[in-house]
Amino acid sequence: MRQDMYFSADVEADGPIPGPYSMVSVGLAVAGTRAHTFTRADPTAATFYRELRPISDDFVPEAMAVSGLDRDALVRDGADPATAMRELSEWVKETAAGAKPIFVAYPASFDWMFVYWYLIRFTGGSVFGHSGCLDVKTAYAIKADVPVGKAVKGQMPRHLLSRRPHTHNALDDAIEQADLFANVMEWQPQPEARP
Repeated sequence: MRQDMYFSADVEADGPIPGPYSMVSVGLAVAGTRAHTFTRADPTAATFYRELRPISDDFVPEAMAVSGLDRDALVRDGADPATAMRELSEWVKETAAGAKPIFVAYPASFDWMFVYWYLIRFTGGSVFGHSGCLDVKTAYAIKADVPVGKAVKGQMPRHLLSRRPHTHNALDDAIEQADLFANVMEWQPQPEARP
């Protein structure tokens, strides 16, 4: 059986959607693999990070401020998006080494939208396919038997959360999220222990 390899991904963007707005940084960290059972990985062992040149002049100042990145510096020094997406694809393929790459995020809807759009736009295809995406928020909601609206970090059992800081650096946050994902995957909640 071909195993899945889970790539925890985080994106910082300067607006709510790709196209009119830009992905300004992307970080990925290997969170683990699964064939018959899940095997956790050290998320600091295999990582990818790029800061990208914006693709438009439009941006939301409040969104740009979240990352702490300097937009003028990105315009001047950021990686070419086509080059960065090609490098991301090559890194994922090499790292997966025959495993099926699965994109993992919390919540996946925002990060997947940007990465998938950029991959299609700048490389013509997605190394994750069209649906190789797993939402950690949904995975937690199913395991915890709670509505998706209650699947928020503030209401999760503390032992599931990463001890790493959430910095809004895309790589730091991908690594932190990899811990959360692995904790959720390994968690076997008892009915009386559900939130």
